[in-house]
Amino acid sequence: MRYILGNITLTIPAGAYRGKGMFIRQLTYLVALAQAQHFRRAAELCNVSQPALSGAIRSIEEEFGLPIVRRGRRFEGFTPEGERVLAWARQVLADCEGLRQEASSSRREVSGCLRIGAIPTALPLVPMLTDACLRDFPAMRHEVYTLSAAQALRQLGDLDLDVVLSYLDDPRLREFDTIPVFRERYVLIVRDEATLGGRDSLTWAEAAGFPLVLLTGNMQCRQGVDDAFANAGVVVSPRVETDSLMALYAHVRCAGLCSVVPHSVLCLAEMRHELHAVPLTPAMHREIGLVLRDRQPRPPLLDAAMEAFRGIEIQSRVDALLDL
Repeated sequence: MRYILGNITLTIPAGAYRGKGMFIRQLTYLVALAQAQHFRRAAELCNVSQPALSGAIRSIEEEFGLPIVRRGRRFEGFTPEGERVLAWARQVLADCEGLRQEASSSRREVSGCLRIGAIPTALPLVPMLTDACLRDFPAMRHEVYTLSAAQALRQLGDLDLDVVLSYLDDPRLREFDTIPVFRERYVLIVRDEATLGGRDSLTWAEAAGFPLVLLTGNMQCRQGVDDAFANAGVVVSPRVETDSLMALYAHVRCAGLCSVVPHSVLCLAEMRHELHAVPLTPAMHREIGLVLRDRQPRPPLLDAAMEAFRGIEIQSRVDALLDL
């Protein structure tokens, strides 16, 4: 069997498919090495010895007649040919998993693991999505990863994730399918309600006068917050910056600071019960949605999850927390 990768032709030997899926296991080792960037750790991921993993990868190189891995005293990355073989390996493994799911769905069962990536500020929304699947598909499992938008999109493109929850105003999304699910707005949160002086809303300029803890500047949420402050003609100098939503919450709860966050964080019971929030005006809205690979057909597991997600009223449930 032959596969064409640009100017490279890969010929898979007929015997490669014998031996209880040996060739598929070799591809699994290759993808694990890309994830771990280390031979020993990749072997641990695959529950095999390091010599077995290294030998399997050398076997792929011999079968294809291509140098795949750069080797020195340690793993030094993939050759250009190896990167293309790796992309092909990921697709083959994804297709094998899709075939397994298709066979399962033909028995009216939806099973397997749905891998979800979420930017930190969207993480509170994820349980609303998984709850529907946990209820409707008892054999479906979930893995949820908190990642930056760049990391999440890279892993989605590499087939290491099935779906991503992120902002939809990202120009990199032109290569993906997107489905809007939530329109966020920003609020000021405080521990002591008296700090708000009885106000039920504040301007961005007024919020700038509070001692603030904010997310770090590399995060998309913070970039939106900075834009809103700039539009109000003010520049903020936060007392504390963090890339952790829970660290931000801890500083508001325990250190007497305030923060500006999307109102979706009020889904977290701790914030909703212990902190007070008021909307900031003028309202600044940003769309959050599901991001998927632009590829058909989709695996049955992902199709089933997307159908469950469409029936969830995320917007109204979160808006109710602020009486919007």
